[in-house]
Amino acid sequence: MKRNYRLAWVILSGACLLVWLPLLLMAGAALMPEDELYWRYLSPLGLGRDRVRAALIPSYLSAEALEELLIRSPGFFVMFWNSCIQVIPMTAGQFLIAAPAAWALARFRFPGRGQLFGLYVLLMVLPFQVTQVSNYLVLDRLKILDSHLAMILPGIWSTLPVYIMAKSFEGIPDALVEAAYLDGAGERDTFLRIGLPLGYPGIATALMLSFVDGWNALEQPVTYLKDKSLWPISLYLPDIAKDKAAVAFAAAFITCLLPILVYLNCQEELEQGVAASGLKQ
Repeated sequence: MKRNYRLAWVILSGACLLVWLPLLLMAGAALMPEDELYWRYLSPLGLGRDRVRAALIPSYLSAEALEELLIRSPGFFVMFWNSCIQVIPMTAGQFLIAAPAAWALARFRFPGRGQLFGLYVLLMVLPFQVTQVSNYLVLDRLKILDSHLAMILPGIWSTLPVYIMAKSFEGIPDALVEAAYLDGAGERDTFLRIGLPLGYPGIATALMLSFVDGWNALEQPVTYLKDKSLWPISLYLPDIAKDKAAVAFAAAFITCLLPILVYLNCQEELEQGVAASGLKQ
């Protein structure tokens, strides 16, 4: 039994290393002097055909790329704050809309509930390309294209948070909810004092996944935002020229930091929320 445990630990550790390896390589390249970076990554950068000499730790640390990015690249900060302006209100709006909707789907029994929930699931699995044209036409009719609202409003009405939160709310014991009703709590108080605290893992999971999805969005800003001054940070890297490869590594590393910090702070809730969303209805 102990031998099997050690074998499983070795396999899982190796899998984790494979997941973290690209991030570690990116962090090492961000702190690598430019001449060493080109020497090690000539082929991937399209500057030559020499073999790749990847390294986790550079020969000597250099903050030149970070200095170039953080001090002499104002466009990076503009796009960074554009992402914050677009993603944070979108995530907050999802909480305000999705949480009450999920509570109603999880706790109420009404005609057409199953069909409505099935529609949510159908909309959840549809890729962005399917609804791209219709979303564009609606946003154009509302005259909010080329604005931050074009990114915020469609994200607020995402169906994925509703699905995850509903599954989390379904895990709340009925006896606890009935006890709240017997104590005189109304539906609003039950939702605020019972539903939100006990459904927190599902809520945190849904909001975290939505935050990461919005932070990494590529097709939506390209489609809805023609004004480059409104572009988010996810569109910063494709505009970096080959001679700024060191800056690209530094920008990619800093771009990843915020989602990584969010994940590390919500890891336990993510595991609980994913487990709850897998429960049968």
